[in-house]
Amino acid sequence: MAIYEISRDRFERIPETDFLSEGIKERSDLQRILRDQVDVLSPNTLVISEEFGEWEDSRRRIDLLGLDKQANLVVIELKRTEDGGHMELQAVRYAAMVSTLTFDKVVEIFGRFLNKLGKDDDPEALILDFLDWDQPIEDEFAQDVRIILASKEFSRELTTAVIWLNARGLDIRCIRMKPYRDQGKVLVDIQTVIPLPEAEDYQVRIREKQQKERISRTDSRDLTKYVVTIDGKESIPLAKRRAIFAIVSHLCANGTTPTEIHKVLSWRGNGLWRVVEDKVDAHTFKQRAAEAAESGGPAFEPRRWFAEDDQLIHAEGNTYAFTKMWGIRTEEAMRELLDRFDGDDITFSPANE
Repeated sequence: MAIYEISRDRFERIPETDFLSEGIKERSDLQRILRDQVDVLSPNTLVISEEFGEWEDSRRRIDLLGLDKQANLVVIELKRTEDGGHMELQAVRYAAMVSTLTFDKVVEIFGRFLNKLGKDDDPEALILDFLDWDQPIEDEFAQDVRIILASKEFSRELTTAVIWLNARGLDIRCIRMKPYRDQGKVLVDIQTVIPLPEAEDYQVRIREKQQKERISRTDSRDLTKYVVTIDGKESIPLAKRRAIFAIVSHLCANGTTPTEIHKVLSWRGNGLWRVVEDKVDAHTFKQRAAEAAESGGPAFEPRRWFAEDDQLIHAEGNTYAFTKMWGIRTEEAMRELLDRFDGDDITFSPANE
């Protein structure tokens, strides 16, 4: 987009410039001005520190650290580069570093900042007055960290990363600061590009909905572990896939063939075993299975199979790998196997019982 001056009968385009050409420096100019007028980027924010870097790597410093009216910390990063560089990753690291700050620590940090500016105000009183609190409320202080990125432009890679991070619960704003030169003056067009102001409420609702859905999916997953007892010896609690593999490998070691197991669990289709002719080691097995897939056979991803040397099952003149892909019918499958074959020496039970 561009900025135009409208005259009587035409639009006159105001030429775009850049901060470097105008001799405007990131730290001594932009940062200094925004420190005193932070509302340009973040309304209702109190700047509590500049060039904050109270951690082991002193080279990493937050341009401006603020506090908003909801008592959340605000990390503000400024870049005068054309695309913002990798400032989103840097800001996320900073947000993680300051996320543990307490009220008392912030008062201490703010006090040093005021001293640096030559002010002798009481930092605690200023913060309490800003938050409209009568006294510190630690349980409500710094419960979240907001991030504001300000740059002349933002690359597609950066905006894509920010949108993805915001969808997963972070609060990152990208604010474009584009300078123009007009009749000897430098004008700055300041626009929020993420989230779009017109769609901010909608995007917040979508983000909250997605978070709830992710939580729901996680909460609904059956993460039950099982203790498998073989010949009186109990295993440690095993995930589903490892529990059924323990049963299957024991049955095969005692004469049950993979073909017989497949017949019992026929409802699994052809995804129960991956087979390679002859007795081979894990390296050869994976190589041949991959070659078969390239020749039009079923896809082979080693991580989906028990395909290491101590996991492969050798039977019927072939080498078999058992699937790791199990879900809600795992317990049913284990019971079917023990009902069909002599399971007196092997049992299983949920680990939480």
